[in-house]
Amino acid sequence: MNKYKLYAGLFFTGTVALVSAAWQTKAAKQPEPPKRRPNIIVIMADDMGFSDLGCYGGEVNTPNINYLAQNGIRYRQFYNTSRCCPTRASLLTGLYNQQAGIGKMTDAEDEPGYLGHITDNAVTLAEVLKSAGYHTAMSGKWHVSNTNGQPNAQDQLAWLNHHKDYPEFSPISQYPTSRGFEKFFGTIWGVVDFYDPFSLVSGTTPIKTVPKNYYHTDAINDTAVAYIKGYAKSLKPFFLYVAENAPHWPLMAKPEDIAKYKNTYKGGWQAIREARYKKMVKLGLIDPTKTKLSERWKSDLQWKNNSDKDWDAMAMAVHAAMIDRMDQGIGRIIKILKETGQLDNTLIVFLSDNGASAENCAAYGPGFDRPNETRDGRKIVYATKKEALPGPETTYSSIGPRWANVANTPYEYWKAESYEGGIHTPMIAFWPKGINANKGGFDDHVGHVMDFMSTFVELAGAQYPKTYKGHNILPTTGISLVPSFKGKQTRGHEDLFNEHFGARYARSGNWKLVSLSNDTTWHLYDLSQDKTETTDLKSKHPEKVHQLDSLWHNWANTHQVFPKPGNKSK
Repeated sequence: MNKYKLYAGLFFTGTVALVSAAWQTKAAKQPEPPKRRPNIIVIMADDMGFSDLGCYGGEVNTPNINYLAQNGIRYRQFYNTSRCCPTRASLLTGLYNQQAGIGKMTDAEDEPGYLGHITDNAVTLAEVLKSAGYHTAMSGKWHVSNTNGQPNAQDQLAWLNHHKDYPEFSPISQYPTSRGFEKFFGTIWGVVDFYDPFSLVSGTTPIKTVPKNYYHTDAINDTAVAYIKGYAKSLKPFFLYVAENAPHWPLMAKPEDIAKYKNTYKGGWQAIREARYKKMVKLGLIDPTKTKLSERWKSDLQWKNNSDKDWDAMAMAVHAAMIDRMDQGIGRIIKILKETGQLDNTLIVFLSDNGASAENCAAYGPGFDRPNETRDGRKIVYATKKEALPGPETTYSSIGPRWANVANTPYEYWKAESYEGGIHTPMIAFWPKGINANKGGFDDHVGHVMDFMSTFVELAGAQYPKTYKGHNILPTTGISLVPSFKGKQTRGHEDLFNEHFGARYARSGNWKLVSLSNDTTWHLYDLSQDKTETTDLKSKHPEKVHQLDSLWHNWANTHQVFPKPGNKSK
């Protein structure tokens, strides 16, 4: 062999070996690429009952939400603050709602816990996640800012009826885009006409007209889909808050959705309630030995003797149709996540802001946030005598207390009360890449809407600030849910509290002290044996009443429940 060729071959072989060795050494030393942080989507229903969903015992067709449950975790002990805007304030800030500034509703009042808007001493999920490099967007119901009404009642109605325009529904500094959201489409106020909503904005710009076939639930979900599609090519993760208005009154649904349920509720309150309870037991959601079916509210009236059974069956059919339509939109959200390859690394949490509502909205009549006619001049009927069937834009009605009691099966009471029927929410967490717990199963972690802040901060690698824009920020009172995602058996909150228009509770361990909004009398229950609060133990355990009463007053005095506006007493 030619010596030159031999040396050349050896040189080439040695060079390749050296390069290969160097590359392997370099490759071995290179750190692994960082794990991509999850996208985060919060979807919250409005005034939906604990057992309305199919995966929580209901007969409503919710295949898409059921899909999330069957491939995620269903929480058995998750809590809200019993009403729309207080729950939203707590969820967004990681604080009790009074600390966040919304102890009652959105009226601007003269005490720190009752500002009627999110205080400067709180940060929102959007503000924290945006600072951590997330895109942030929201579609749906805001309802955590002061509601700017018109001083003249006639002008207010003309505004509600879309006959007059006024530029701001709240101070712009309180809009979502001023609290961390890059994009926003939805309503600033709470109540909406689903076919032509009041206080609808894009960013800060009022939307003065909507398309002919507009339906608000579709618009909320389709906007969410558009946001997700727009973020698909970004290297940054996104946080999306989808705040549904459904199924909050007024009862308005698409005729084709109502038709699905036209016969479903003709069997009446008791039949539906018992069927739901049996399904909940079969699903493994409840233990019938510890969660008895509480007595139906005002059970002296039997369905067969109900002279309004046709109207009542239709009301619940519309309620179901509104949930069905919401579920269809959530299906489109899931679909676009799949199509853009983002589903596996997206955390979706779904919940309701409070229990089903017992309100008779027809009795409120027009005014404040309720119009008296449509944009094109058709009169709106407030059906106090059930003289007009619910469903169309021209009728304002609600399901009322008996159906609310059914919707919250197996618990007692409803929205605004601190009994389990008011504060106990279905909650689902879905994240294919990040949840290692028994998928499709249940979790007894005691959670609360304020926990999303700690959870998302941990997952995003974010920092919860001590100061923000020159303001001192209150420490979050939430507990991260991440251990429960990993299948760890965690207790969650040892103590929880609430107060809303006099309704209140203190929970410590499994003991719960609670009173109604119209009765200051405390009642004591052992939730380890009586989750539906059927057996009052206050006379047997006066020491426990005293202990929890002291805990509640200490919490109330340190979390801005007191002083109340116009009443300096405690």
